[in-house]
Amino acid sequence: MSAMSIAIMETSTITGSVAETTRAVVQEFLAARLAGDTGRLVALFADEVDWLLAENPAAPWIRPRSTAAECAAQFTELMEYTVPEDARASVDTFLVDGTDAILMGHLAGTVRATGKSFEGPFALRLTVEDGRITRHHLYENSLSIAEACIP
Repeated sequence: MSAMSIAIMETSTITGSVAETTRAVVQEFLAARLAGDTGRLVALFADEVDWLLAENPAAPWIRPRSTAAECAAQFTELMEYTVPEDARASVDTFLVDGTDAILMGHLAGTVRATGKSFEGPFALRLTVEDGRITRHHLYENSLSIAEACIP
């Protein structure tokens, strides 16, 4: 076996283990979200997070965040402003490439104050470094959410 073949195999093994760690952390993140376990979410987010979710002045739970505690609190705020029993999310795609994970699917819910529903597709890009989430970029149907927030 050539030195190049060994180097490619070692790189593949390292890349595989990084991807396995990423997948495991993202699965833990999804389980913590589903359980509403903000303590576990705080532990999963890095101290500083590259958070991207287009600001939506009509939806108070959608705002800039950057710390682990702020990112974890998004779940609690979402439950305060929406009807938990009406919340639905499905993941159709879960791709992992090294430290990056992409989830795509559909989400829906009801705004508590107005009783109006929202729904639409979403894409979530997460980056995991040293076992913690360092990037959380969520793309969703912000128009549907804004319309549901308006009385």
